[in-house]
Amino acid sequence: MGRSFASRVSSPRLKWVVLVLWLVLAAAAAPLAAGLMDQQDNEISSWLPGDAESTVALEEQIALGSDPDVVPAVVVYERAEGLTAADREAIAQDAQAFARSEGLGGEVVGPIPSEDGQAAQLIVPLDAGPEGWEGIAPLAEDLRDEASDAPDGLGVWVAGPAGQAADSSEAFSGLDTTLLFAALGVVILILLFTYRSPVLWILPIFSAVIALYCSQALIYLLARYADLTVNAQSASILTVLVVGAGTDYALLLVARYREELRLHADRHEAMTEAVHRAGPAVLASGGTVVLGMLCLLAADMNSTRGLGPVAAIGVAVTLAVLMTLLPALLVICGRWVFWPVRPTLGSAEPSATGIWARVGARIQPRPRAVWIGTTALLLVACLGLFSLNAKGLTQADSFRGTPESVAGDRVAAEHFPGAAGNPLHVLTTAAAADEVARAVAANDGVSDVAEPQIVGDTALIEATLADPADSDAAYDTVRGLRAELDGVGDGEALVGGNTAINLDVQTASQRDNRVIIPLVMLVVLLVLGVLLRALVAPLVLVATVVLSYGAALGISALIFDWTIDVSTTDSAFPLFVFVFLVALGIDYNIFLMTRVREEAHDHGTRRAALIGLSATGGVITSAGLVLAATFAVLGTLPLTFLTQLGIAVALGVLLDTVVVRSVLVTSLTLDVGRWMWWPSRLAQRRDEPESSAGDVQLPVPRATDDVPRHAAP
Repeated sequence: MGRSFASRVSSPRLKWVVLVLWLVLAAAAAPLAAGLMDQQDNEISSWLPGDAESTVALEEQIALGSDPDVVPAVVVYERAEGLTAADREAIAQDAQAFARSEGLGGEVVGPIPSEDGQAAQLIVPLDAGPEGWEGIAPLAEDLRDEASDAPDGLGVWVAGPAGQAADSSEAFSGLDTTLLFAALGVVILILLFTYRSPVLWILPIFSAVIALYCSQALIYLLARYADLTVNAQSASILTVLVVGAGTDYALLLVARYREELRLHADRHEAMTEAVHRAGPAVLASGGTVVLGMLCLLAADMNSTRGLGPVAAIGVAVTLAVLMTLLPALLVICGRWVFWPVRPTLGSAEPSATGIWARVGARIQPRPRAVWIGTTALLLVACLGLFSLNAKGLTQADSFRGTPESVAGDRVAAEHFPGAAGNPLHVLTTAAAADEVARAVAANDGVSDVAEPQIVGDTALIEATLADPADSDAAYDTVRGLRAELDGVGDGEALVGGNTAINLDVQTASQRDNRVIIPLVMLVVLLVLGVLLRALVAPLVLVATVVLSYGAALGISALIFDWTIDVSTTDSAFPLFVFVFLVALGIDYNIFLMTRVREEAHDHGTRRAALIGLSATGGVITSAGLVLAATFAVLGTLPLTFLTQLGIAVALGVLLDTVVVRSVLVTSLTLDVGRWMWWPSRLAQRRDEPESSAGDVQLPVPRATDDVPRHAAP
């Protein structure tokens, strides 16, 4: 980063201007950030693949006058000994009461008795209105309250799509504050342990909170005035990403500043040097994350595509805050903020003889054996990938625990056709309606077909599946119907409905995995190539991070099966984990290798690898702990996908910081030597003779910029 910029953000006068500017922006941003929840688009269309058959069918339903905000609730009643006369009377009274309730989106169907006489169900269409699935929650609660007066011993559940939406809404309720406070609490504990200062941790946390408010405000404005899609999932990930990445960048900058304070009497000069030296690595790291997230714009899934700009904006704003506000705060506070261990001019750099210097000393004699052994262990961990089932979560597996909708669906499946209240919607022309209806009814996976509803030249046919709506058998039925109807009538039939939507989501997610993962790898390679001005080092670094990704997924698959008792995961899970691990995990390799390259000019690559490890090891490990802990906070939510995402990313970050970056990359650099920088000029310089491990030292103080930055030990 240019020295002129570095000197401005830490100058004795401008530091106050920077502080006041960000305080004013934060004050203006706070009320806008609070409105982000109201701008979330949680309607079905905000999650679906844009051009999938089920999406087109949904759009045609809307054109027919069908309200996409009308979601059926299935109220299920059961008595194991058989329904009594009192039970049937109570159910009939509920049906009448539901028909008079607010938010009704159509006629109540039922009571529908089961053939075994042990259960009955009502299908109640609810109109969520413009709030999407969030508007379903209060309507479903009204149904639950109304049905709570059932006779003793009669079980009642509100299930079906509306019950599921209500439970999802409840799982996301209070999400922003829960995640924010949980993430901040974990980060504060780690910073207290890292800095061993009762004061210093306040500055990174304060900067991260300012970054969060400002990014949320900007996203709110874009969502309101520029049609940026934001949903509950992207909003929750934004909170974790900004707090985690912001604290990571703060740790790197503070560590370099503390190092420079031992080389400069003036703290302003120390900060100028710290920003000048650490700035390129921080900007390259943040830029890699931003570009990686923007790769998500190539996704078919609307929810995945919407996450890209939301996350990119969050990281970009975080970079702006951390590279301006935090330096100003640190120089305003002075050296006392590091109390009780204040870095003074000429004092020893503790990391020169710390644990990572000793790790480097252990690796140095046999680097090839170390990297081969480490790679073998990571490849063994990758074997767990064979047990990773990323074909999509069932509705029951989507929640940790058993919410009411899942329990109700299980009861309904025991007594009724598998997808009652969750029909397929087949749209065709009016002329072909009868022929298409007969073809649908002839399919073995369909238990019932309603009379076609004809509006103008279009017909809507509702079909009840014989199997549970989220089962493999139901998906096979959808695939079969699409193939069979291709030649019926005019061949323009579309198969939609929730089961078709879920199938299309799986298909689109698998396509996104194939397209976006290579795209992110290419972007990361280009950024590393420009930053390190080499070809070999970027290829090596990306390969190590991909290996770390595979190992993290493999171990995570076993953890899911052993701890949360779920062997499947969402179709988008591999992509999300890859984007976060590669875009964020490459940060630590950037931090390490930019320092190694800096030192290589004076000491040669092999010695620089040991100096870089000892200098950055502590701060990178702390940064990894912070990022892993913030993502692990996602595990506090009762949603399986976010829990799995948090576990996998946290595990991958820990592997990357403790094993891949410290052991694998260092040993590879020691083995490959100066050829890591090929084809740059640095690769043509011969390394100095290797020193003994005990001689690894960090820079000694220098008097002026004319003196070499690192005196030979």
